Amino acid sequence: MRFPTLIFTLFALPLWAADLTPRAGWVLHVTDKPYAQLVSDTRAAVKAGGMIVVTQAGPTQAAKNRGITIPGNRVIGVFNNEYAVKVINLSVAAMIEAPIRLYVTQNTDGSATLSYKTPSAVFAPYADEGGDALRAIAAELDTVFDAIATQAAN
Repeated sequence: MRFPTLIFTLFALPLWAADLTPRAGWVLHVTDKPYAQLVSDTRAAVKAGGMIVVTQAGPTQAAKNRGITIPGNRVIGVFNNEYAVKVINLSVAAMIEAPIRLYVTQNTDGSATLSYKTPSAVFAPYADEGGDALRAIAAELDTVFDAIATQAAN
């Protein structure tokens, strides 16, 4: 194979290997929605769920600015001050996990997936320090994030 053909072949390959798959501690909502719509619907569901979008980041636009096309990819950090105060009073170390992240990814077929690590999984390493009260907050947040993700995905 000649070098120019090899370079063309490498650039013609998709830049992502596969869609997200289930893993321990994660929730995945595979949707029929296009990526941009799921990002928008997720932001709206966060607000409706009484939470706040604290951070957002994704490599898609920055890669495009460099001439590289990658699938849609957005991390949306979600929390609110009510939960922050409760968590920090139980475990200062646990606050490094806030905001909890929702992850919107574009699938190979053009649809999008909303996924996240459950708050119970995220805060589990701090359970000894924060005790039952931290576990209860994490369980409450599991319900909040489930409602947000369900609303965004539907």
